[in-house]
Amino acid sequence: MPKGIPTLKLRAWMARRNRSDVLSERVRRTLVKTLYTQPASLAIGAFNGIASTAIAAWLSGSTWLYLGCILLSVVAVARVTAALGLSPDEMDNSTRKLELVYEVGAFSYAFLLGAIAAITIVSDVGSAIEVLMIANATCYAVGICARNAGTPSIAMGQLLLVCFPIMASALWIGTLPFIALFVTMLLLIPAMMSITFNVFKVLRDSIGAAETSAKLAEKMQHLARTDVVTGLANRAGLNHAMTETLMATEEGSELALIWVDLDRFKEVNDLLGHPVGDRVLSEVARRLRDVSPDGATIARFGGDEFIVFTPIAGRKDSERIASEIHAEIMRPVRIDGDRLEVRASLGVALLPDDGTDADQLMQHADLALYHAKMGGRSQTRFFDQSMTRNLLRRREIEEELRLAIQRNELSIYFQPILDLQNGRIRSFEALVRWFHPEKGELRPDEFIPVAEETGVIVTLGNWITAQAARVCANWPEDVTVAVNLSPLQIKAPGAALGILNALREAGLPPSRLELEVTESLFVEDNHNTAAFIEELSAAGVRFALDDFGTGYSSLGYINSFPFSKIKVDRSFVSGPNVGRKSDAIIRAVAEMGSTLEMEIVAEGLETVEQVQAVRDAGCTLGQGYYFSRAVPDYQAAMLLAQERGDGGAANRKIA
Repeated sequence: MPKGIPTLKLRAWMARRNRSDVLSERVRRTLVKTLYTQPASLAIGAFNGIASTAIAAWLSGSTWLYLGCILLSVVAVARVTAALGLSPDEMDNSTRKLELVYEVGAFSYAFLLGAIAAITIVSDVGSAIEVLMIANATCYAVGICARNAGTPSIAMGQLLLVCFPIMASALWIGTLPFIALFVTMLLLIPAMMSITFNVFKVLRDSIGAAETSAKLAEKMQHLARTDVVTGLANRAGLNHAMTETLMATEEGSELALIWVDLDRFKEVNDLLGHPVGDRVLSEVARRLRDVSPDGATIARFGGDEFIVFTPIAGRKDSERIASEIHAEIMRPVRIDGDRLEVRASLGVALLPDDGTDADQLMQHADLALYHAKMGGRSQTRFFDQSMTRNLLRRREIEEELRLAIQRNELSIYFQPILDLQNGRIRSFEALVRWFHPEKGELRPDEFIPVAEETGVIVTLGNWITAQAARVCANWPEDVTVAVNLSPLQIKAPGAALGILNALREAGLPPSRLELEVTESLFVEDNHNTAAFIEELSAAGVRFALDDFGTGYSSLGYINSFPFSKIKVDRSFVSGPNVGRKSDAIIRAVAEMGSTLEMEIVAEGLETVEQVQAVRDAGCTLGQGYYFSRAVPDYQAAMLLAQERGDGGAANRKIA
């Protein structure tokens, strides 16, 4: 056996012994407390003994009994005073001190009571007085064994100090009745000892079990309120801490609730695995502990969200704390030598400015966090009342949008995309319009973001695709239709199958549908996007990269996915920063498109000069108000009919 094994066993035994000693000390303290729990019983017992002794002294006229009565009274008063004056709950009063004080009084009283009974026997003051005092002393000895069974040494000491004087006097007299009394009391002692120790064992085991159960319950409660990954409080622990903090908060005090959300943390789990993700969460938790003020409650609210609930000295103090937390989290994290960039968005609500209870603070901090994420992520936002008004407006739009789809309040408009060389319409982009029966026309930039945030965009997008395919089926075969896709649509189960079913029901060949996607789609979920594009491309559906130049603009996307068209964002064509740089960018994109045999669409064309500029730069297609606004389906059909009837009309317009 290795030498270290006995040492480990010895340490384990000592640890168990120490834990047992600690438990025994707590049990002992609890049992000693029972001596002081009922001072009234001490007073009643003392009054009974003093009254009996006083009666015996008065009837017998014995000076010794009068003296015994006085001493008994002094000891009784001292015992009751000590019981009332010493608090066993105060930790300054040690267990040994409590025992010692009680022992002095208890032993003194017991000995005096036994001695007074013995005096009545040897003084021959009369059988009635002897019976009174012997019975009083014996009953006291038996009763005290039950009362003080929690401390057997005291109970047995009192029993013996009462019995021994009586037994000695009985032997002194030596008559048969007193010999019988001696034997009776001699047998009484072991019997009461057995009862006392049995009661003590039951009490000790019960208290020990209760202590163990209490510790286990405390441990379970701690585990129930603690996050296993980070060691921080979890939701239950946060709610408990917030409730206690708010209850203890004095009027005029200020608190801040800082809600932290790690940006794009899902990518860490997906790319590097959950063990690495857990280590990142643990590191973030450590940083939050380091930078948060003393007295702050720090919790992992769930997933990649954390909450810091802390006292503050005013709004500026909260801004400083939030800034330090943000800066600390944003520092790169190193895991096994790899450098990971961690980004976070923060939402902050203050008490009492933004709410007077925990629920209000949570709601407003969550709303501030939402605005931080919608504002571009990796920023801190403090709650203000306008956020609530915006939320109510979004909820109203969400509810009405769901009904609008059912009530056919939505319409599909089509904006033509023209060939910049011959002016012919090559395609139409399908755009949704909402004509509210009471509020009139609502702008797409007002309800489309709400649809994306709430998930309604999945239903709406599928409806737009189906309607656009149905209309396009009636156009000439060389004209296609383009539909914008939301990332949520692609993530929805069976997204590709739903689009193919819409094409089949409309009778539209897949090659006449063009789906426009933005660059942000590939950053958020590259794997699912690739599978979606691959499935539809195999069926013949074409794809266009929309708003090129405004996002990450990675050429890797163009190389990896089968795009047939790139749409240059309107900011390069008609934006405020149009100039030599934007022209150079358009030329570079157009040249790349020509090399890769891809169409290049210039959006936002409003003047003939812009049309000529993008055509000279190499763009093949154009879209904008210069040619036409988005029109209803019947007007789109009229445009096509007019073009087919007079092929030179559009061409002359471009020239």
